[in-house]
Amino acid sequence: MVEEPLAKEIESLRIRIEKAELPKELSLEIEKQLDRLKRVAQTEGYSLEYDRVTHYIDWVANLPWNAKNESVLDLNRAREIFDKNHFGLKEVKERIIEYLAVLKLKSEKHKEEERVHAPILCLVGLVGTGKTTFAYSIAEATGRPFARIPFGGMGSARDLRGQSRQYPEAEPGYVIKALRRAKVKNPVILLDEIDRVSEEARSDIMGVLVELLDPEQNYAFVDHYIDFPFDLSEALFVTTANNTTNIATAVMDRLEPISMPAYSDDEKIHIGRQYLLPEAMAESGITAENLQIDDELWPKIVRPLGFDAGIRTLQRNIQGITRKVAKQIVEGETKTLHLTEANISEYIPKV
Repeated sequence: MVEEPLAKEIESLRIRIEKAELPKELSLEIEKQLDRLKRVAQTEGYSLEYDRVTHYIDWVANLPWNAKNESVLDLNRAREIFDKNHFGLKEVKERIIEYLAVLKLKSEKHKEEERVHAPILCLVGLVGTGKTTFAYSIAEATGRPFARIPFGGMGSARDLRGQSRQYPEAEPGYVIKALRRAKVKNPVILLDEIDRVSEEARSDIMGVLVELLDPEQNYAFVDHYIDFPFDLSEALFVTTANNTTNIATAVMDRLEPISMPAYSDDEKIHIGRQYLLPEAMAESGITAENLQIDDELWPKIVRPLGFDAGIRTLQRNIQGITRKVAKQIVEGETKTLHLTEANISEYIPKV
């Protein structure tokens, strides 16, 4: 006889599976797994095998096999979002607007088709040029949930495709985990820094990327842990790279590269004032009454060490200033800080 807590857990899993609307073949397989789970619970109670089977069924039940998000493809709205989130970059914005226009036309033309083949963007540029944040903006503009998969330092194709359940501690790959986080089958999935995978695993990872980005293959992507085809054809993939040298030709053939230009110092000053400073102040809990910065200090905030370090470093510099101000307010040292030439060196990095 199955212990009551285990019996309740098995019944809960059965209900969740019924609500998940699985493909018929997978549903039959999960029924077998549930029966197996019941037998294991009867003979062994809670055990390692019981844990493995429940873990697998839990993953299957939590995947968005049919859940979709209604996309918003309003070009005017997209322009407003891009202008709100990003300063300048007019050509980049227009290229992405064109991309969304193509997606919109194809969606309208093929409403009755399950899959709409769209070009896959690859935002190429140096660190701190806004590649990752633009991907977030594309998700916001299309009204889709967002999930990011980091490729920097990725050492095995298993990281993407998962590992077979026959191995202890096996887990699904990043792709399936991204879908679980997004909770829909058609999110925006950012494949971030695809050029920065480890050299030893590059060819294997590029092989998986070809499958992910090819609409003739990704409608039946198989994660080794889930061991059943998942339709990725409705996901909107966006990729980023510092450069394209280390990206396989077969992958590049499936991408539409867009160069992200570096910002000038004047542009960075505008971004720092209008975007990054208000955001950092809100995060630190301080207001305009607590912090004032002389205009002539901004070049030093942009280049505190004399070299161009990108938007990301500028953001960290500004966050460092606001955190120090917050600390001084809490400790009662001051209620208002006025940054000038005389005291700026105390608030920006020296090394």
